[in-house]
Amino acid sequence: MRRSRASVWLAILLLCSIALSGCGTGGQAAKIQLGEVTRSVFYAPQYVALEKGFFKDNGLDVELRTTSGGDKTMTALLSGGIDIALVGAETSIYVYQQGSDDPVLNFAGLTQTDGTFLVSRNDVQNFNWDSLKQSVFLGQRKGGMPQMAGEFTLKKHGIDPHQDLNLIQNVDFANITAAFISGTGDYVQLFEPQASIIEKEGKGHVVASFGTESGKLPYTVYMSKKSYMDEHSEQVQKFTDSIFKAQKWVNEHSPEEIAKVVSPYFKDTDQAILTSAIKRYKEQGTYAQTPQIDEKSWNNLLDVMDAAGELKERVPVSKLVDPSFANQASAPGK
Repeated sequence: MRRSRASVWLAILLLCSIALSGCGTGGQAAKIQLGEVTRSVFYAPQYVALEKGFFKDNGLDVELRTTSGGDKTMTALLSGGIDIALVGAETSIYVYQQGSDDPVLNFAGLTQTDGTFLVSRNDVQNFNWDSLKQSVFLGQRKGGMPQMAGEFTLKKHGIDPHQDLNLIQNVDFANITAAFISGTGDYVQLFEPQASIIEKEGKGHVVASFGTESGKLPYTVYMSKKSYMDEHSEQVQKFTDSIFKAQKWVNEHSPEEIAKVVSPYFKDTDQAILTSAIKRYKEQGTYAQTPQIDEKSWNNLLDVMDAAGELKERVPVSKLVDPSFANQASAPGK
């Protein structure tokens, strides 16, 4: 009898060790290759999801890598080098405009405003947008969302960026801050924490927010190829659930607490600067409250792209946004 029972327990242990779902361990995690367009405090909820173990709790092994630029990020996604991309929603429109048998679809939003600030070299009292006219403006890359949102804002204030400014756009993204510090430009358009760093060093002053001025946008979103989403719908849902959990956590915690959690991703950034940057983004509502991408913000994106001359046709939200994952993730009572 003892031998029989021992054989049964041995068989159970053996089955537990080889079963895909595991026995008390949650099973083998599903691997997802995630590419982010750049490393930025702008994406704080994503790093919270990683550091707090929200992906792991949902049975996912998310491997993050920085793919350095929208073009490289989309190349990696289309070629299968990554499964999911965190990049500007405009890139999915560019791919759509070129035509594709396997469209790239947006399924979850992470940021909902532009993340750049207008930094003046001089301490401008009672700033007025007209003071930019005839100035040297160090801008962002043509066709990218920062530059398009910047131009959209300038035009809203009656400024033609290509006629009323001496617009510089030939500086690589990674070198814009250094170029301004070295003396290039009267004004510059910068993300955080660079804006806070320049202020702390006394090299410039934040005078306006392009995020506030340009309105709600599906600015940075998670997207993937339709074929991947069809074949891995369960993993995409778990991924979106994890992002929503991180968004709620960020909404409920202070900039100091968030900065502490995400600091491993910004080892060269002073904790006070990191906190300042997160505080600015929280105060202006940059971090999306849910992963849902609504039609109003999508249409605003189309307006921004159209004003910049980068839109061939107005693509309805239903064409390039799959709302099912975000809707399920943020459903009441979940």
